[in-house]
Amino acid sequence: MKSRKPLVLVIASCLILPALLLAAQYGATPREQMIGYLNGIAKTQLDARSSVVAGIRNSADADRRKVEVREKILRLIGGLPEGRGPVAVREFRKSTADGFRVERIAYESQPGFWVTANLYVPEEGSGPFPAIVLAPGHGVGGKSENWSWGGNFARNGIMALAYDPIGQGERLQYYASDQGKSMIGNPTGEHGEVNIGPMLIGDNIARYMVNDAMRGVDYLVSRKDVDATRIGAFGCSGGGTSTAYFAALDDRVKVAASACYITSFNELLASPTGAQDAEQSIPHFIAQGLDFADWVEAFAPKPYAVISTMDDMFPFEGARRTVEEVKQFYAAYAAEDRIHWITGPGGHGNLGPVSPAIMKFFTLNLKGSSDEPSFTTIRTPTPTATNVTNSGQVSTEFREPSSVYSLNRKRAESRMAKQIEWTSKGDVPPLQSRLRSDIRSLTGASIEPGLANTQVATNATETRSSYRIETISMSSDNYSTLSGYVAIPNLITSPMPATLMMDTRPSSSLIVAGGDVDRLAKAGRIVMVIDARPTPPGTESIKSPYLGAFNLLSLRSFLVGKSIIGLRVDDTIRAIDWLAGRRDVDRNAISVYGSGPLGMVVLHAAVLDTRISRIVVANTLTSYRMIVDQPVHRNVSEVVIPGVLQHYDTTDLLTATYPRPVIYIAPQDALGADIRAVIFRTAISAAVKSDQNMGSPNRIQLQTVAPGDPLPLN
Repeated sequence: MKSRKPLVLVIASCLILPALLLAAQYGATPREQMIGYLNGIAKTQLDARSSVVAGIRNSADADRRKVEVREKILRLIGGLPEGRGPVAVREFRKSTADGFRVERIAYESQPGFWVTANLYVPEEGSGPFPAIVLAPGHGVGGKSENWSWGGNFARNGIMALAYDPIGQGERLQYYASDQGKSMIGNPTGEHGEVNIGPMLIGDNIARYMVNDAMRGVDYLVSRKDVDATRIGAFGCSGGGTSTAYFAALDDRVKVAASACYITSFNELLASPTGAQDAEQSIPHFIAQGLDFADWVEAFAPKPYAVISTMDDMFPFEGARRTVEEVKQFYAAYAAEDRIHWITGPGGHGNLGPVSPAIMKFFTLNLKGSSDEPSFTTIRTPTPTATNVTNSGQVSTEFREPSSVYSLNRKRAESRMAKQIEWTSKGDVPPLQSRLRSDIRSLTGASIEPGLANTQVATNATETRSSYRIETISMSSDNYSTLSGYVAIPNLITSPMPATLMMDTRPSSSLIVAGGDVDRLAKAGRIVMVIDARPTPPGTESIKSPYLGAFNLLSLRSFLVGKSIIGLRVDDTIRAIDWLAGRRDVDRNAISVYGSGPLGMVVLHAAVLDTRISRIVVANTLTSYRMIVDQPVHRNVSEVVIPGVLQHYDTTDLLTATYPRPVIYIAPQDALGADIRAVIFRTAISAAVKSDQNMGSPNRIQLQTVAPGDPLPLN
């Protein structure tokens, strides 16, 4: 019997061609297509926010907006750690310089969580002095960057507290003593790596950073030589970020300036820079109707300076637009004159030309002095002049020091959903219903099975002994497309079983003679192979080898309420729609295989789409809990879902696929290492026990596949 191309393929081919031409026009690469799609979502959300802000007419409206913004921010970062009041302090040493002295201290932000800092005290007078919290940029040296600023503030009669942020200076979270540096890489790499665990329980590293700064204020106001009514905040780059955040949330800060950070998301996301560091890309921030301007507006109507350089990687045009909006917001309080935009030439962090203007802003608003302040660049006298600890690192100086990892692991116990051992088959439908809602809400997946209207263009490329290979281009969101292949047996007498394969290897490498696609097609199975988007991943700033090539793309998707795993789940359902719509496919016999991060995609898709009759995952993370339990992870950005552990883990996904068989091959931990069978069984014990209670003790199988052996995809 001679097979015929199904009518649906012909129609789909005609429909998809315009989309493919548009895809080529709007994005030359899969990554550019995805970024364009996400930017489109961001623009819609930001336009909606602009309409809300435009409706603010008076101070009462502005006050309500500030309350709403603060509540949203606190919810998005996971709230702030409990405990204000007296702060434990250890004094290490003091030194003198020209016009000021430096006290090198460490204060306790949370139990065992020590912050190393330099306090710059004016030489003249006994106070009480106004004081300022200085946050450095994302440099390895941390507080050492602020020696000149600290000294100049002190010379002008303002006490300055310069501290080490998490992952910088003496507070490396992944310090390798044998190397004398971070094993992860640069500070932004440390921030990204340490942020993954908190994200899974609905937190963000920003909660720890804001708390560090707030506890710094607690320390300052406890001193008799500090005027608690005159507290300021200043930072550049990463320090500008920290300053914007904590000033917006701490009412004790009376004057603030953020340098080389404030812009707008419309301009930033469209720029080559794109999404940035972990704390700068808070999940759902844009989706919740927030933008850069909200950090400044939450501070209204107190004096605020936005400091911008014209060639900054944080777009200057975005800063201009934000300042214009902020001035309108401040106008609701008749306080437009309290917003300052200090601009200068050069690139990111080039504050030299505008340093006198910055100092004048603070002396005017913290001291009430209209005199021209002095400002002279001061060089650090020695490389260790800012060191606080004797060992050079908090992790080796203090007995049993806390880290973000240890604090998060402890906090997770009260934040994670409990793993339940279900007792009967009647428990499964309610679980499935809840999980489907949770998956869509948390991952941003939106495609309903059977309603995708998937368009696939096919082109016959190769005829083999018992089957043919066709190339495919499958439409995805907007103008995005996925490439791949489909293997179709020549002899079709009745609907045949089908397999959808999603592998970390390029699809072209899977259709070779003697491989799994070849074997399955010869055995009478239709096989569809698609490249998960974006393939190839493209290039981006690699913050750390541990974070991998999808880190910044994930952060970009999180901002608008999407995720890479959710986008790929939608594509999986689209592919199943296409397979199930073929006349030559047995709709009751569609299996799906996913390897590496795509295995987690398959598990989620199988909960949403019951047409998947058999699930096979290989070399896949066993559970999200493992990420929380392990201090270091590798390449998990592709599967991270913000807040997921507050709702479910893989054990729940596995139970929700009941009664369909699930096969695991070489399950892995959060570092990508294969784990032993006993560890695997323990990690998914709730699902195993649930299966036992429902009379299917062997539904979830762990199989060993040697290199070169066929995959269990029949």
